[in-house]
Formats: sequence, structure tokens, C-alpha cells
Amino acid sequence: MRIAVIDGQGGGMGKHIVEQLRKRMPDLEILALGTNALATGAMLKAGATEGASGEAAICYNAHRVDIIAGSLAIATVHGLLGEITPGIAGAISSSPALKLLIPIQRSNTMLTGVTRMPLPHHVEQLVDEVAARVKE
Repeated sequence: MRIAVIDGQGGGMGKHIVEQLRKRMPDLEILALGTNALATGAMLKAGATEGASGEAAICYNAHRVDIIAGSLAIATVHGLLGEITPGIAGAISSSPALKLLIPIQRSNTMLTGVTRMPLPHHVEQLVDEVAARVKE
């Protein structure tokens, strides 16, 4: 099982996801994919197995993993304050990988029917789902 954690900006959310995945599943293969080197570096420091940065790396690897994890913004054109290009959003959306996306609600996108809760609770739910998939 190979999981890609995708993040941008400073990589804070991706870092938190990687830390929790690594804590729960020490042998899990985690690929850190950042829109920039800062985000990738944060996820690598948190324990990702390997990492790569930029649009080409994300587009190339989106179809080579079993699970993609991150915020909803990674599948939205111009998400993460414009860091998500149409190519990145398209590669993520069209990937056959299971997408586990945290419903961070910013800008003009609101998800109805989703319980608002602190980020750590969303990350915990994401990690629970990955753990269930790894056991299958």
C-alpha cells in the first residue's frame, strides 16, 4: 500500500497527516508531494518515506499510488491560494487512487452536511480510514 500526502504553502497540514500516519503505521510507504520544496521538506521531516515537489511530480505520481490524502483544496483548481494548477487538480481528480480529502472550507467553497470540527479530528478520521484500508 502506497499513500501520497499532498500539500502546499508551508506543508503544515501534510506534516500533521504524515506524523499521525507514521505514528499509527510505522511501515507504511508515504510519498510526500508538495507544490513547493518547503511543503515537501516539512512532510519529509515528519517521517515521509520519500518526497518530490512541483506540478510535474504531483501529476506523475498521482496515478502511481493507492491513496491520495490532503485537503479538499488539492483537487480544486487554484486551491491553496493558487498553488493548485489545473494540471494538478486534473491529475488528482482523474487518478484511480482513493482520495481521502479533509473538508477545509475556505474562500467561496462550502460543504453542506459536513460537521465542522478542529483539524486534528479530521486528521484522526483520515488516519482511521487509511488504517482500515491497509488491513483489507
